[in-house]
Amino acid sequence: VIHTREGHQPDLADLPAAKRLRQISAPDGHHTMGIGDRGPMGRLLIRGEYGHDIIDELTPRPGELVIDKPGKGSFWGTGFHRALLARGITHLLVTGVTTECCVTTTLRECNDRGYECCLLTDCTAGFDAQMVQTAMDTICGQDGLFGYVGQSSDLLSFSDQANTPPATPPTTAESYLPSIQELRQRYQSGLEDPVRIVNLVFDRIEEYQKTDPAVWVSTRPREDCVAAAQALSAKYAGQALPPLFGIPFGVKDNIDVQGIRTTAACEKYAYVAQSHAFAVQLLLEAGALYIGKLNMDQLATGLSGCRSPYGAPRCVYSKDHIAGGSSSGSAVAVAAGLVSFALGTDTAGSGRIPAAFNGVVGLKPTKGTISARGVVPACKSLDTISITAPTLSDARTVWLILDQHDPHDPYAKVPSSLPTWHIDFRGPRTGGFKFAIPPPSVLETCSKPYQEQFARSVQLLRSCGGSLVKIDYTPVQAAGELLYNASLLYERIASIGSEFLLANLDALHPTTRALFQAALYRKIEPWTVFRDQDLQRRYTRQVQRIFDPLAGGSIDVLLVPTAPCHPTMQEMERDPLGLNSTLGTFTHAANVLDLCGVSVNAGWIEETGLPFGVTFLGGMGYDGKILDIAAVFVEKIKGRKTDK
Repeated sequence: VIHTREGHQPDLADLPAAKRLRQISAPDGHHTMGIGDRGPMGRLLIRGEYGHDIIDELTPRPGELVIDKPGKGSFWGTGFHRALLARGITHLLVTGVTTECCVTTTLRECNDRGYECCLLTDCTAGFDAQMVQTAMDTICGQDGLFGYVGQSSDLLSFSDQANTPPATPPTTAESYLPSIQELRQRYQSGLEDPVRIVNLVFDRIEEYQKTDPAVWVSTRPREDCVAAAQALSAKYAGQALPPLFGIPFGVKDNIDVQGIRTTAACEKYAYVAQSHAFAVQLLLEAGALYIGKLNMDQLATGLSGCRSPYGAPRCVYSKDHIAGGSSSGSAVAVAAGLVSFALGTDTAGSGRIPAAFNGVVGLKPTKGTISARGVVPACKSLDTISITAPTLSDARTVWLILDQHDPHDPYAKVPSSLPTWHIDFRGPRTGGFKFAIPPPSVLETCSKPYQEQFARSVQLLRSCGGSLVKIDYTPVQAAGELLYNASLLYERIASIGSEFLLANLDALHPTTRALFQAALYRKIEPWTVFRDQDLQRRYTRQVQRIFDPLAGGSIDVLLVPTAPCHPTMQEMERDPLGLNSTLGTFTHAANVLDLCGVSVNAGWIEETGLPFGVTFLGGMGYDGKILDIAAVFVEKIKGRKTDK
């Protein structure tokens, strides 16, 4: 449910003079008050005034969107279109007032953007009966010029025939942590208690410690979590529940939680956070339960998960193989069912690589759409918070909570600067989509089993409605090489602090120390920084055009293996820097080029029994599109064979 309401800023900065003066200036008009004038319920059509609020009977439930629009339509000056794209919504039922004004204006705007719309005639009204009827006739005239009309009784009759989840969900096994969707259903039905889930989570954490003691840096005391769960239940007793009510989550230890030490896996860097990171605050406000801090590669520098003084987490499917990094603990905690989801960070693939190695979902949103305020920087211009979850649906649920503009984050993107696109109401499978893959010369970097598994993934994506097209991959490959082979490496030093690194080199993990020591004492010409910045901008513009349909773009997504291989712990120890660089073959470019990406499980390597992941990459702001296409792929995977 999305609520829209017309209203303006108190200073009327978003109110055109024509709109304010037209009716009150009409020679024979009956309006004596204009927008912004004070009436019996406050200033007319001004946000924050009592008369502008939604009536009590329709008070939005927690998690329902409210779109404040400065015009009659719902798209101008709002995030409505992007909100629909983010949720994968293609069909809209429209209700409300007034039929002849805001309702029909919004419906016509929806039509221009590709949405299929139906106006419920008994759920709308206006000031003039004849105008209302004419408006509805115009909507559905000429074989559905703007959409369709119907009655709520038709909708309810159809809904009664639809398949719905059982009124009583199946009992949750004691040892099993349900998905976010299942937990929400059980909480809403009164069949689950957050306290039981908290105790289940801590029981699982304690048991998994025997298998792998390197997953967590710290956990909240069990009794504190139980108290938080009890307080949450009391707060929402008898009320609608927030979207993440009682959902347990973990946080990579470079993200601040108030009152908790943030270490970034480096004791010399550690501090006690004075406030929550903006993203953590949003999760807590949505009802999620914080469990603890997760292990990581030191200072978020690495893709292996092997560069931490707190130990190296292992892949959940093999104690001999790396977990991947730098968000190693986040991926293992989710894959092992210790939390429902976890936050990580992604600067060069740190959220996607470990997700692929552990068979879960790793979402790297568009840079600047999730606030990085309260995150220890690794490379400020490239860092983004990532989301690790068991399923694509769960990752999307968390992303929708975090996708909030933070005006205090200097790297935040203004929402209106992000692209939108027309929707295909048929969906990717029927409507079709175009995708590209790296050329054979790049795919040869992959191990033989990975090459074979990726080839199967390409064919599978074709069967999902995808058309494979060729692109010039050169700028993608060149951008990836900029990350560690050019001056961008020095931004890492600036972000972490050259003084800190110089003073504490001996305290760093040996591999981290070797990386920064080489960079700190390497002489570069100052102008190469500007040369590389120029190259980055050129590559970014070239690649972003490939995804932009209005600029002649040729693809919707770029499909790549998330990693070229899955090293063992011993292999990583033998060549920690060289192999780390190889692991980023398909992830580095996304951050440099400002792409969004999501890694999903695409099968299993027969020889090792380990998961294989592919990543769907999209242009800046096309997060909703990559999630829609990835969802079709995942559905096909599940239909082809049962999950391992």
